[in-house]
Amino acid sequence: MIFAASMESKRQQKFSRVLQKELAEVFQRDVSHLFNGAYVSITLVRVSPDLGVAKIYLSLLLANNQQEVLQSIKTNTKAIRHALAQRIKNQVRVIPELIFYLDDSAEYAAHMDKIISGLDIPPPSEDDDTEDEKTR
Repeated sequence: MIFAASMESKRQQKFSRVLQKELAEVFQRDVSHLFNGAYVSITLVRVSPDLGVAKIYLSLLLANNQQEVLQSIKTNTKAIRHALAQRIKNQVRVIPELIFYLDDSAEYAAHMDKIISGLDIPPPSEDDDTEDEKTR
């Protein structure tokens, strides 16, 4: 993922930051009534080289059903894009197509943490230490 970020041009990175900031405002101020009290946070924005498509990764807090909220966002993409356009129309020539995804990286990290903490790893025995010293 780090490699992919470095492959983006400065222009893409700058545009991604603008979109992330402005979409956060849109979600908090303009369309928050669409999500049944869920708090929508934008964790990542990836923009195509031509700046025509933006993939937006969302983290949903206080959502009873994340898939339902995501579906509501997808259903209202046109309204969200319009609200975004009102905010950035003087900065850009084309308002990108918006594609929304759930960012499950925090969920994945918690899952991996649970797996790792559940592993039964025996402590190294004293014999292991003396073996290392003999081989040096």
